This record gives sequence, C-alpha cells and structure tokens, in this order.
Amino acid sequence: MALPIVKIASDCADYANTLRPYLYQLRPLPALVSEHLTDSTALKQLYVDTNPFVSGLAFSLFLSPFFLLASEVNQNWSQIDRVWSIIPTLYNAHWAIWSHMAGIHTERMDLRLLVSVVWSMRLTYNYWRRGGYKIGSEDYRWAIIKDRIGQPAFFILDVLFIASGQNILLFLVTCPSYIAVLVSRLDTAHNTPAAGFLDYWFAGQILFLVGLTWLSDQQQWDYQSAKQTYRNTAKVPANCGFTAEQLDRGFRTTGLWAYSRHPNFACEQMVWWSFYLWASLAARSPFNWTIFGPIIYTSVFLGSTPITEYISSGKYHEYAEYQKQVGMLFPKSFSEPKFSGKSSPQKKRIADGGADASAKERNAADYEQAKRRYDLR
Repeated sequence: MALPIVKIASDCADYANTLRPYLYQLRPLPALVSEHLTDSTALKQLYVDTNPFVSGLAFSLFLSPFFLLASEVNQNWSQIDRVWSIIPTLYNAHWAIWSHMAGIHTERMDLRLLVSVVWSMRLTYNYWRRGGYKIGSEDYRWAIIKDRIGQPAFFILDVLFIASGQNILLFLVTCPSYIAVLVSRLDTAHNTPAAGFLDYWFAGQILFLVGLTWLSDQQQWDYQSAKQTYRNTAKVPANCGFTAEQLDRGFRTTGLWAYSRHPNFACEQMVWWSFYLWASLAARSPFNWTIFGPIIYTSVFLGSTPITEYISSGKYHEYAEYQKQVGMLFPKSFSEPKFSGKSSPQKKRIADGGADASAKERNAADYEQAKRRYDLR
C-alpha cells in the first residue's frame, strides 16, 4: 500500500509510522520508471502505488542536476529563481492529483491547490514585471556572495544549496500536504466531509496574506516607478503621492513599509506557516516533522534579507535610522518613522520645476547639478 493505515487523526503526523517505512521506495524508483517509460498505463499504476512523499522527493532530486548544469553553463545562478513561484504549486498539484487517482476525498487537497495557484500567480507576475524572466537577469546578491567567498567555494555553494538545497526546500515546504492527504484518507474511511470550517478559514487566511503581499509589492512598485521618473526628470511626478524628500531618500517608508522593512517577506513566510498549521491542526498535531519545511524556508529569508539590508545601508544614509524605528519583518510600533535629514532648497526647487518660470537656463543647470550632487542617475 502506498499509504499507511491510520486510525485517528493524530496518527497522520507520526513520522515513524507514516513515512519512514516508505523511504525504501526511493532507491528502486528510477529503475522502475525507466522500465515502464513507454507504457503509460504502467506508469500511472506505479505513480499510484508509490508513496506520494517519495515520488515528490524523487522528482525534486531529479530536477537538481538540471538546475546545476544550467547555472554553470550560463554562469547565472538565478535559475531556480525563475521557477520559485511555480514549483511549490506543482508539488501541491501532485498531492491533489495523487489523491484523485487514489480515490480518496479531495476537497481539502483541491482547496490547498487553489490557494497555492493564487499564490503562484501573484509571485510570478511580480517577478515578471521586475524583469526576472529577461535573458541575463540575475539576483544581484549572488555576485556579491561570489566576490566575497571566491569561485571554488561558490561552486560548492551552488552544488549544495543554490541548485539542490533550494530545489528540495521547495518540495519540503509543501510536505504538510502529505499529512493533509492522510487526514483526507481517514475522512474517506469514516465517510466524513473532507473539508470543513478549519479548511475554509485557513484558505481565506492564506488568500488574505497573498493580498497583503500583493499590496506591499504594488506599493514598492509605485515608489520605485516614481523614483525612476524623478531621477530622469528631477521633477516629482504629478499625483504620485510622494514628496521630493521621500524620493531623495531612495527607499519607501510609507504604507505597509512604515511598519515593516519587508512586509512582502513577512507575509510570504506567514503563507507557508499557514499551510503547515492548516494540515497540522487537521491532524490535531500542531508540532510534527513537517515543520522543518517552513523552518528552513524562513531561515533562507532570514539569511538573505541581511544581505539586502547591508546593500541598502551602503546606498542610503538614512537607512540606519529606518532600521532603528521599523522592524525587519514585524512592527516595532505603529508610528510612522521620522528622519532627521531635510531636503535642501535646491532639491525642492528642482522638484517643483523652479520658482522662477523665466529662468529656464538656471533650472537646466540646477537639474544637471542635482543629478550629480544627489546621485539622481
């Protein structure tokens, strides 16, 4: 049998009985797939007969060498970044499809897949509009890390983490769905509804968090767009909602960003913790082995965010003040941050287009000087 027999909900989260006895299936699986590669009926049966955690992990391990090869050949280490927003939903689709093929109640799994699709759409769109899918696009932090640790150490990092570790992580973060599959199977055996108040409450919570993530991304997009226009013209765009002082600062400090330095990251973490709690509470086991997925996922963000902040601190002299007043992920207070620096009269004059409309030449000179002096390029 591909799944263990469970008698009560808490049994679904017992690693020793629900997963460890099935890990042996991982070793012969590649040979079995190769043997039946041209027989679709046999492949379908093999898929159903294999524990869904094992088949998901096998697919993750299968992908890792391709990411490594692509990153080394192109000398671009953002290969997984391009599918980061897609692969977790593919794994959630795997859990749902397996449930359908195994003949167990699927309402809970379909609901988890639905909200995962919404999560993917939001993140994929934001990554696309920021140019993530353009040829040559790469996360700037990899180049900084490579310069610091050197090529040999960076290759080891690529093998162990960038190409492999991150890929496996994207599978592990969806592993609470394995517990959800077992709970759904128990519901099937007891002929009880497979989706109830708890399921719809968590689905709504995740959609709310995705909405907050979208809002924070949009606020940042609006600010960066206005800042870019200001850099190009030395004039504050009409109706942009920002002052010259805010745009000169270089980073957003209003909206959700007034209470969290990275509200999008905070909501992103809460999405996957919600997926974990959703399955764990259904199994009446708030702490279980699948917690390692969201823990590692959060650790990756906690490890990379300081690099982002280090770069921001070097670019923007007021960023240290921002850090003192606003929490990295969660609010320190609900008061908007205040800054000691003030815009000079020259910057204000340029932002307003010049107080004297007849002095066009002086305004043009001020514009060029402002670009150089205040790094508006």
